[in-house]
Amino acid sequence: MSATMHISLRAGEKIYINGGVLRVDRKVSLELLNDVTFLLESHVIQAEDAKTPLRQLYFVVQLMLIQPSEAGEARAMFRRLLPLLLTTFENREILAGLKTVDALVAQGRHFEALKTIRGLFAAENSIMFGEAEAPTRAA
Repeated sequence: MSATMHISLRAGEKIYINGGVLRVDRKVSLELLNDVTFLLESHVIQAEDAKTPLRQLYFVVQLMLIQPSEAGEARAMFRRLLPLLLTTFENREILAGLKTVDALVAQGRHFEALKTIRGLFAAENSIMFGEAEAPTRAA
């Protein structure tokens, strides 16, 4: 049995559903009655914003979710990028998170993988930029 999902969107906001992009012209509530893959606009990273290793990984997993027709190519990029990140980072939280992301992607649970990666952004910012210099735009 599928769970019903309620989503509220503001005027002008986009939602990515099963590879399609919808923009609403007014405040609206959506009720998704079956299993769909979706991503809210506020969680989408544009290519030009993928400037750190974890944001690049996020972008690749995001492509698997919102562009199903290109998921194979994105999966191949993921398979090349993940081992590099596992040898780059020493932070235990990030390494454990990357292993979780690997398992989630292998299970086709891209939404949960994105959520896990977003949870690692603060640790990455602290490592790369220090607390004071962390980027202000949260993905």
